Amino acid sequence: MNEETQMTAEMTGASSTKQQWSQLPWEKIKAHVFRLQTRIAKAEREGRKSKAKSLQRLLTTSYYGKCLAVKRVTTNSGGKTPGVDGVLWQTECQKMKAVNQLKRRGYKPSRLKRIYIPKRSGNKMRPLSIPTLKDRAMGALWNMALIPIAEERADPNSYGFRPKRSTHDAIEQCFIALSKRRSATWVLEGDIKSCFDKISHEWLLENIPMDKVILKKFLKAGFMEKGKAYPTPIGTPQGGAASTTLALMALSGLERKLISKSERTRNKEKINYVSYADDFIITASSEELLREKVLPIVREHLKAVGLELSEEKTKITSIYKGFDFLGFNIRKYPNQKLLIKPSKEGIKRFLKEIKRLIRVGIALPTETLIYLLNPKISGWVNYYRSAVASKTFSLVDDAIFQALTRWGYKRHPMKGKWWIVNKYYKTPEWRFFANVKDKDGNTHPIFLKKATNTPIRRHRKILALANPFNPLFKQYFNQREKAANSKFFYTAESAGLKHVQSYEGSSGVLGN
Repeated sequence: MNEETQMTAEMTGASSTKQQWSQLPWEKIKAHVFRLQTRIAKAEREGRKSKAKSLQRLLTTSYYGKCLAVKRVTTNSGGKTPGVDGVLWQTECQKMKAVNQLKRRGYKPSRLKRIYIPKRSGNKMRPLSIPTLKDRAMGALWNMALIPIAEERADPNSYGFRPKRSTHDAIEQCFIALSKRRSATWVLEGDIKSCFDKISHEWLLENIPMDKVILKKFLKAGFMEKGKAYPTPIGTPQGGAASTTLALMALSGLERKLISKSERTRNKEKINYVSYADDFIITASSEELLREKVLPIVREHLKAVGLELSEEKTKITSIYKGFDFLGFNIRKYPNQKLLIKPSKEGIKRFLKEIKRLIRVGIALPTETLIYLLNPKISGWVNYYRSAVASKTFSLVDDAIFQALTRWGYKRHPMKGKWWIVNKYYKTPEWRFFANVKDKDGNTHPIFLKKATNTPIRRHRKILALANPFNPLFKQYFNQREKAANSKFFYTAESAGLKHVQSYEGSSGVLGN
């Protein structure tokens, strides 16, 4: 039996199903699945649709693909949230049985469990549909076969719902497009109205290259709310494993429609497109160009997939007035310098949450409060550390200091200022701390994270055309991963964190 035949036999289920879950060769499983995904992407690049289809079938029927789908579902943050059937896969036996349940023949998805979560604005609620674990695993399995094709068809400067890309890549692309003296001076801030809820099923069934029977079952599953069953005639459920990839493919192609093939026209119009999920910006040399050329193209493209712009959130802005995008404020000043800073709304929302935690933690042990606050502070600071944020970090530290001082006064109303300072702060750095004991009984301090202790570090964006499923970029992504894993932003012990967190994760630090 040659190597390729042996690989096919293993992946189509010839491996022993009596193996223990923890003993499965996970690195080998990931490598085999990635190899198939690479072959799917290659077939798509070469226009061999039937070959891509057969490779997708091979992946979705493979034993290794099913194992990886179950693993991803059970290890992510939603793995402990059941669907309408209340079933969870917690034991190794349950996970191994789940692998054998992922079959196309006879598959019938359960209805989704509908819940509502507050939007970031806080004024409205966002519907979230929770599939059962089996349906999530089926979605993850088919999504693995669809992602390589989505990557090949995606716009170069689309950064949401794509592997190895992040919001920071989108922000850096904004800097590249707007920072020069002769760059575009007008920006269309676009927002798609109810993106997931309104995508046309007809368009998806006609244009998405996957098994139409399975896709239709995913789309038409319906949902349960307050004990009643409702159909889903349009949209893809937020919460489904393949929903983000379907949305990405529905939005792909807009950049190519907007940007001229003529270099002379491109230099004159200065049109650039940057998107992340359902938020996007489009730059141009004039307001008239955005209104007369860009907006009609955008509306026509969205209408074809059943979507429309949110008129209340879509607006045209001068770069000298500035705009907010993905939590950052982007503005060019009279000296022609473009500065990207944390948005005022983002700062306000963060401090509101920190003050709430401090307020409700009035009776908590000091070390518990530090353990609660540090991940929040670290996450927020590391999100904005690539921006012009030094002054903002100082303001944030001062606001947290004031909130903790009020916390100390309420906690010890009969004590004076210096007693509170000596108990909770290490001078001269004025760092909020608590003494804790380790497993050996030794006492050592843990400190509250200070925003100003995090150095500003410019993010290096991913290459626009980089594709993780294209062998040409293999060395490039290996270098990015190696560089990302070599940088850490704080130590766990001194910051009171449970573990050391990598700075840039999978987005890396190389490339332009």
